[in-house]
Parts: sequence; C-alpha cells; structure tokens
Amino acid sequence: MHKGKILIIDDENQYRRVLARVVELEGYEVFQAENGRSGLKILDTEPDVLVTLCDVRLPDMNGLLVLDQIKASHFLCEVILLTAYGSINDGVNAIKNGAFDYYTKDNGGEQLLMMIDKAIDKAKLNQRVLDLETKLKTRYSFDRIIGMSPIINSTIQLAQKVSVTDSTVLLEGETGTGKELFAQAIHTASPRRRKPFVAVNCSAFPKDLLESEIFGHKKGAFTGAINDKKGLFEEANEGTLFLDEIGELHPELQAKLLRVLEDQTFTKLGDSKPTKVNVRIIAATNRDLLKETKGELFRADLYYRLSVFKISIPSLRERKLDIPLLVNYFLSTYGPKLNKKVKTVSPQMLHILESYDWPGNTRELKNMIERAVILCENEVLTPELLPYDVFSLSGMPTPDDSECTLEEIEKRHIIKILSLSRGNKSQAAKKLGIGIPTLYRKLEQYGLRDNSTEG
Repeated sequence: MHKGKILIIDDENQYRRVLARVVELEGYEVFQAENGRSGLKILDTEPDVLVTLCDVRLPDMNGLLVLDQIKASHFLCEVILLTAYGSINDGVNAIKNGAFDYYTKDNGGEQLLMMIDKAIDKAKLNQRVLDLETKLKTRYSFDRIIGMSPIINSTIQLAQKVSVTDSTVLLEGETGTGKELFAQAIHTASPRRRKPFVAVNCSAFPKDLLESEIFGHKKGAFTGAINDKKGLFEEANEGTLFLDEIGELHPELQAKLLRVLEDQTFTKLGDSKPTKVNVRIIAATNRDLLKETKGELFRADLYYRLSVFKISIPSLRERKLDIPLLVNYFLSTYGPKLNKKVKTVSPQMLHILESYDWPGNTRELKNMIERAVILCENEVLTPELLPYDVFSLSGMPTPDDSECTLEEIEKRHIIKILSLSRGNKSQAAKKLGIGIPTLYRKLEQYGLRDNSTEG
C-alpha cells in the first residue's frame, strides 16, 4: 500500500523522471506532467493527489498561476514549488500565495523528501478535519430537523435566514420541542461554523457555580479556586454560546450577561480587569419572558437584547402531520442501535400516536419509540408496547380492554386519574366528573382506600 499520491509538474524530462523514481522508492504513487495544463488535468482525474511538486517556470504558464488554480479547485492538495534559482523573497512570496514550501533544485534530495512527508501529513490532517466538519454538518444541520408540516417548514426558514447573520436569537418553545437542535443548526449554517458551539443549561447550576462556569474565575477568587479557570464565554470565543433555560438565570447574572451583549466584555470572579470576547448568543426558554418582565421576574432590558430575532418552536401537537416521519426516523435509529430487526409500526399504533397530545413533545415521542423497540419481539411495533398513560390521555381503549369487564376498566381509570392528581381526591373527583362521596364509595368498592390527600 502506497503512502499517498504525488504529482510532479516539470518540463525538464530527465529531472522529473529521476525525481519521480526517488519519490516512488519512498513508497509514494507518482504521476508526471510536463506542463501546467496537463498537470491540472491529472488532478481532475486523480482528486486524491495529496501533494503536487510544481516547477515555477513552465512552458505554458507560471508555477504561481498553477498554484492558484490548484488551491481554487483542489484546496486539500499541498503544493511545493520547485526552482533552479531560488531566493528568500521568492520563497516568502510562494508561501504567501498558498504554497506549502519552496524548494531549490540543487539542494539535497533528502531535504525534499522530508518536505514531502510533512506536506503529506498536513494534507491528511486537512482531509480528516474536512471529514469531521462534514459529519458535524450532517449531524447538526437543518436536515436533522424532521418534518414537512407547514408550521415546521416556516420555522426552519426563519432560522435559516438568521443563521447567516451575527444577530442574537431567542428560541421559545415547550420542553422537548428541539430548541437545542435548532441552536446547533443555526450555528452550523453560520459563518462561525468552524468555531466552537458551547451549550449550558442555566437551570443546572446554583447561582455562584453558574457564574464561575459562564464567566470563569481567577485563582483564589473563592474557597476551592486553586487555579485560574476559563469560563464558557472564553471557550466559545469567535463561536456561539447557547444559553438554555435562560429564564432561570439569577438577576445578578442577568445584569452581567446584559453587559456582555452590549460591549462583549465581562469580568471574571476575582479579577479586576475586563475580558473581551467575540461571541454570538443563542438563548432558549420554555417560559413567557415578556410576561415575566412585567412582573419583574426577568430584566426587560435583557429580554429586548436577547429577542433581537425571536423564533417560536412549535409543539408536537401543532405539527401532528410530522408524527409518521418522526416515528420512522426514530425507528431507523433505535432498531440498529438496539440490535432489533424492527421494520415498521402498525397502523393501529400510529393512529394512537397521532391522537395523543404529547405533553413532552418530540423528546417524549423519541423515548416512547426507544422503549417500544426494546420491548418488541418481532418486526412490527404494536399498541401493547405503549405505556398505559398514552391510551387514557389519547382517549383510546387499551389493547386488552376488550377482555375486561366494565368494572375493571372503571377501576383502571380511577387509578390513573388518582395518579395524575397525585392522590388528591378532590382533584380526582373533579376530573372524573363525580362527587367526592361517590369517589369514596368507588374506592371502597375496588379496595383502593389509601392515604391519599383530601384536597
């Protein structure tokens, strides 16, 4: 197996052939061209050439022009320019124009081979970086947002429009609607895509720890601060910081965040000097922040800074047309992952899923399909694999209700409503549409008397 493909472009036939032989003996596969145009044609047919050795003076075009064209159409290919009469200025100019290096032909061949090895390493590294970026783009792009309903399509279009800007974005929506997925897609489609995407859940930390996490601290700032620590703003410099559950942010941290939004500076805990960053902010919330500004639960000035471009992510019950697509996507994900040969979902189960109200949104659907795949013993997902809650909340009979007496169905329903009411009999009776005395009688009848609360 060869170490990589090399192209040599040089009109001096003897020198080119000798050089090609030397490079081949080092384990490379070598292509040869006697002028610039034929060399560029070889690159078109052999796109995985990693390094091109190109003479500066060619009969049909200048080597620097060949370099420009290679970098324009085969940007992963590294170019080493060759010349019989080299100078420091020529070398500097070549590298400025994008060449990997500049080699004078009368220097030792060992030096050129070392140069080729380094250029090969760089080209391979560039290829790995490109492959990783492609995978990340696929993983986090708008294509990962599954749906064809009008409401999700219009939401995606809004997000795509703002993604190419540097504007601050506020994503509003219920828990489980995919706000972080939208944030990642916006970053991936933005000019900052090659820079970090850093996410933090503002409800996951107490106030003091969150301040240190976001803004960082200096050594000795507090007990346990034994070293300087970079905050997430510094980690996300030149990239995007995603602040999830922004409505949970403590008022003191709201003021500090406002300053970053205004002038891109902040002060670390224990520091006396401000730190400057260049970070795009995407925030998300499942609360009505505008309403909370009126009750002074959230700073109005911060809200208006965050909501430069506001996007409302629709709930799953607003886009039930997308449920079949989402089900198939999750099925194709969890089948192979869990080593199950599940191929499809039954029409009866799909009907139940489309009738359900989805309080947990897409996240709940994903978890429900994963659970069903785990339990499934054949190739089709069927209703009995769904949690009992889904049937009562979707108004559908359970799979075994046809075998139950009316009393058993009533007993199950009472147990379910008591559970949803957390044992509060007053609430349960109201939901069942019966009086509390009647509920007590039913509990006695079915042997369900317990220590549930009265109200």
